Amino acid sequence: MEAAEVRKLAAVEDRHWWYAERRHLLRRALRGLTPGRALDIGAAGGGNTRVLREGGWRPVALEYTAEGSQVAQERGLAVIRGDATKLPLDTDSMDLIVAFDVLEHIEDDLGAVEEVRRVLKASGTFLIAVPADPALWSAHDTAVGHVRRYTRSGLVDVLTRGGFEVEDITSWMVLLRPAVLLRRRGSTGSDLDDPHPVVNTVLRSVVVAERFLPTGRLPGVSLLVRARPR
Repeated sequence: MEAAEVRKLAAVEDRHWWYAERRHLLRRALRGLTPGRALDIGAAGGGNTRVLREGGWRPVALEYTAEGSQVAQERGLAVIRGDATKLPLDTDSMDLIVAFDVLEHIEDDLGAVEEVRRVLKASGTFLIAVPADPALWSAHDTAVGHVRRYTRSGLVDVLTRGGFEVEDITSWMVLLRPAVLLRRRGSTGSDLDDPHPVVNTVLRSVVVAERFLPTGRLPGVSLLVRARPR
């Protein structure tokens, strides 16, 4: 992600509907897990790292760029710089690894998954979020440095080849997918913005509604996965 995009994200993520609901999804995914050492790959603004810390985990944020590392440090987070395909961590040293909107930025996504497997304990958990559906590809993806969008089968395949068993895979932002598809057709750059408070509230209400609807198997904008080492 470009330095300007990292700064933009950090400026809006605390109030933005997308990031607020994504933090809820992370909190939900952490239920039932015993807190321990955690790694947040591609932490950017650090919102998810703070969720981990609030939940009793001992998290460290991993950022590839100097700008991303600086943002995390400014927010009081433990941070290390490194490449997801060459993690600067010991083997079997983490109880949890989170990679939300990371794999799609990496050319060698299998290499990154294999590195996560190396660093994660055999009893650990890997939580992943990626953009779904190549049909949604647009100028937004190019602007934020995406290499690909994933199909369900494609994501399961790379995780399986990387040494993981997928325990759960679900779609997110199903209700808003038609609106996203329409907007992306005319997109000329990143969709990351600071929406009007009324718009922000409306969009947040729509994604919150998905918590109570059986939409997880339908086409959405993102895929959320929980996996464990094989």
